[in-house]
Amino acid sequence: MKSQNPFKLQVVMQQNRKNAKGVDTSARHCIRLKLQMQLRTNAGEVCFPGGKRDPRDRDVVDTALREAEEEIGLPPDQVDVVCTLFPIMNKSGLLVTPVVGFIEASFSPRPNPAEVSAVFTVPLEFFTREIDHSSYSAPGIAGLLHSFQFPDPESGSHYQIWGLTAILAILVSVLALRKKPEFETGFDSDDPVSFFQHNLNKRISKL
Repeated sequence: MKSQNPFKLQVVMQQNRKNAKGVDTSARHCIRLKLQMQLRTNAGEVCFPGGKRDPRDRDVVDTALREAEEEIGLPPDQVDVVCTLFPIMNKSGLLVTPVVGFIEASFSPRPNPAEVSAVFTVPLEFFTREIDHSSYSAPGIAGLLHSFQFPDPESGSHYQIWGLTAILAILVSVLALRKKPEFETGFDSDDPVSFFQHNLNKRISKL
């Protein structure tokens, strides 16, 4: 296994809104970023804020918060960390540990122009719908490879969200909304841990 593991931050936004009757109609979103084309890895791909662990980081949460601040200007003290999810190995053989947290809807991203070309939000509900979703089997990939085409209503841009980013978004949507997606996910939505743990153990055994 490679010595340096990337740890990514999954940021979930909760927008507090109340209707005329005072009923909370909160809408939760996931913050995303699109990498600049000139980066050596994942160029032009949509992914969560995050990156490799730095020697000064105390733990995976510290890594995730530091990277989010460096990439999109999110102050660590403005993130209410909820939990970390189980590690998932990416296509390069590096472990990714998702860190889940809440931030205020008023947060205004300040993308690092050297790394990030756009920051946008996607409703969690989007990752449970069949529309704009596709999936297929790929050599060397356990389960299904998912892809979403997201039309951003704010910028008018269209983004493809696929691969590890897509599966993490589906996973968090299932856990947060407690809703089974309209499409086949490739894992048991009632017990996703067993599926991902099995795949991780299988890949580690081949190293």
